[in-house]
Amino acid sequence: MNETRHAILEAIADGPVSGPELADDLDISRAAVWKHIETLRKSGFEIESDASGYELTEITAYDGPTVEYGLEAPFSVEYHDSIESTNDRARERATDGESDVAVLADEQVGGRGRLEREWSAPSGGIWVSIISRPEITPASAPLYTLAASVATANAAREAGVDARIKWPNDVVVPVGEDGAYRKLAGILTEMEGETDRIEWLIVGIGINANIDATALPDGATTIREEVGDVDRRLFVQRLLEAFDNHRRDLEGVVPAWRELALTLGQRVRIDRPEGELVGEAVDVTESGALALETDDGRETVAAGDCEHLRPA
Repeated sequence: MNETRHAILEAIADGPVSGPELADDLDISRAAVWKHIETLRKSGFEIESDASGYELTEITAYDGPTVEYGLEAPFSVEYHDSIESTNDRARERATDGESDVAVLADEQVGGRGRLEREWSAPSGGIWVSIISRPEITPASAPLYTLAASVATANAAREAGVDARIKWPNDVVVPVGEDGAYRKLAGILTEMEGETDRIEWLIVGIGINANIDATALPDGATTIREEVGDVDRRLFVQRLLEAFDNHRRDLEGVVPAWRELALTLGQRVRIDRPEGELVGEAVDVTESGALALETDDGRETVAAGDCEHLRPA
């Protein structure tokens, strides 16, 4: 957000401030103050004015400036009402050298999940892709997926949803006691780099937020369905802040993931290119791989589709 506009918002958030006072404090003209105020109003900031001055009364919009205002994480936000794919746009920004950018959209019309599966991303959801340039090796990249899972699950839990994590990249809501679930959010991580370094890494997060569950495929749920609508602006802020905290403390990601994991303790089937593997999920390694106890002993799986099986 423009620094001057941010300063104006900070000044008028706690009560009315006159135009001349703002002009003096910011060393700009009164006409410039008025122009900035009008721009802020168009961006969704409800600003009242009377003889005593300007006052910020409410923030109603869901867009880049409103998400950036009050955000305690170092991300700039590029917002779209509609876009093919936030991950595709983030990749364009990343290849141009950008970092710490969150590409946010109200809807995606060409969203996708793992293995290029179609991902329904209608208006009312939270669709965001975050660009990072971490100083880690590609082998540690899965920790960013776990970090996004933990951040998403905790943001949903703060909103009142009983969110848990299904390995490797889904945030779900448990149904019953046998490991069944409804999918709330998915995460898709992409990166560019070499053997020993990452050039850029994008974590795409798709959350079924203020959407009717009937508009989604079977087996999915939404925040609206679970607890009612949320303020998406505040939700995204909390999500970005939590993700930023976790990416700065990768050593704490796996313990935090374990606390929220629905998969651990479940009998699961992992579909891999080399064949399926069935066993009990007992742990996740420090690199994010899933450890299984199978009939043939312990196996560790770095990637694959995970399905919870009903108890025998």
